[in-house]
Amino acid sequence: MSNVSGAPVHIVWFKRDLRVSDHEPLARAALLGPVLPLYVLEPELWKQPDASGRHYDFLMECLSTLDRDLTKLGQPLLLEIGEMPHVLEALRKRFAIAGLWSHQETGNGWTYERDKAVGRWCRQHQIPWREYQGSGVIRALSGRSGWSARWQKFMAKPRFPRPKSLAQVEHFPKALVPSKSELGLLPDLCPGRQPGGRDQAISDLRSFLKERGRNYRFEMSSPRTADKACSRLSTHLAFGTLSMREVLHSTAHRQDEILKHPHFPDGSIWNKSLLSFTSRLHWHCHFIQKLESEPEIEFQNFHKAYDGLRPDGILPGSAEYKKFQAWATGQTGFPFVDACMRSLISTGWINFRMRAMLVAFATYHLWLPWREVGLHLAKLFTDYEPGIHWSQVQMQSGTTGINTIRIYNPVKQGHDQDPDGDFVRRWVPELLDYPDVATHEPWKLASPGSIYPLRIVDHEIAAREAREKIWNVRKSKDHRAEAEAVLEQHGSRKAGRGKSKKAPAKDPQLKFEV
Repeated sequence: MSNVSGAPVHIVWFKRDLRVSDHEPLARAALLGPVLPLYVLEPELWKQPDASGRHYDFLMECLSTLDRDLTKLGQPLLLEIGEMPHVLEALRKRFAIAGLWSHQETGNGWTYERDKAVGRWCRQHQIPWREYQGSGVIRALSGRSGWSARWQKFMAKPRFPRPKSLAQVEHFPKALVPSKSELGLLPDLCPGRQPGGRDQAISDLRSFLKERGRNYRFEMSSPRTADKACSRLSTHLAFGTLSMREVLHSTAHRQDEILKHPHFPDGSIWNKSLLSFTSRLHWHCHFIQKLESEPEIEFQNFHKAYDGLRPDGILPGSAEYKKFQAWATGQTGFPFVDACMRSLISTGWINFRMRAMLVAFATYHLWLPWREVGLHLAKLFTDYEPGIHWSQVQMQSGTTGINTIRIYNPVKQGHDQDPDGDFVRRWVPELLDYPDVATHEPWKLASPGSIYPLRIVDHEIAAREAREKIWNVRKSKDHRAEAEAVLEQHGSRKAGRGKSKKAPAKDPQLKFEV
């Protein structure tokens, strides 16, 4: 069977780039002939331990607006279910395929292996596969020197316009989308989840740049204010309903408006907040680049000196399992930690500082393995981005060998970020009848009560023990050499800088809040 025009078709494979604007593969393929837009729902991907129902729900909303936008151009989205090489083979038997087009993807280990299988299929059938850089992440990067300059150059390029039209290849019946349970996904109630789709992405971008972003610098650290003051674009970037370049260009345009308006209300505050936001967009790609350059960090320590430091896994019924379950469900007895976890479970999002605290508490105070901790959080974060996630989980667990170690004091964080206890009482209603002075340290009451659990560990003792364990690794004679190698491969660079600075020889860069 051939398409309506009879010409070979160009298959544009959508993965985590669910938009028609600033989409280079779609724009280029549309110039050469009929385009078949394809999304493949891969059951095996949804069986991976980092997948969850909230991810699937968000995806469905994104696919809905993508299909609508493609339909307006003339060719609806083709949604297929199965393994990507099998889907391609079935399409090859129906159409003459001129080529496969997609963005490069830095995903989890499963997608990495899947892409290699797709590459083998394309080579076997002599079908060209054109992959394009979709963000500041660079494939086959030989070293980090000059990375920032290349990032800037890529982001400064004009955005690719959406095609004016797409010739209809063929009318396809709508696929029957499997339910979450049919994919093996567990029930995942997330009543406060951020909505998905291109329309919501544009709305969130505009509201941040026009209204919500004014106090970004001052309000992003506390969970009391961050849900409004932060951009909330991370999920849209993770699923690709917005491109990084769209966000940067829109932010730069807003900065120009502010700077050119001599009497712009709160112009100085706005400008500083948007500068801070722009720097974090740069760091977004910086961290994904680590996974792109070394996919193994999803599973293995950056620095091998930390191998075996923590348990290799968590056995059901073990002491580690009980601690993990208490942490994962917000029942540790530390009100601020539990409030952050319960908020995350209910909304699918929490601000960066609190993410760092949740990881640090689990991997230092509870001494749990970072892989299991990271998998649980990956399923809860609607904005799960593998490159950022695994780099940060290891960074906050102290296994990179090059980053400052921060063991957050969960009590101090509560007092600093939620001084009135409003956030805690919202998410830990068991404490509503407790006196205000006990909101962050209920164990200090003479009769702490039986509704809310006692703290699972003494946080000061646990922090000291963690510090000693980390110190013993960092002061070993072989630590420095490998740390320098990690820094050379993954350390940040300023534009134009050559080799990175040496890793510190004696200063272990430990920071504790005990």
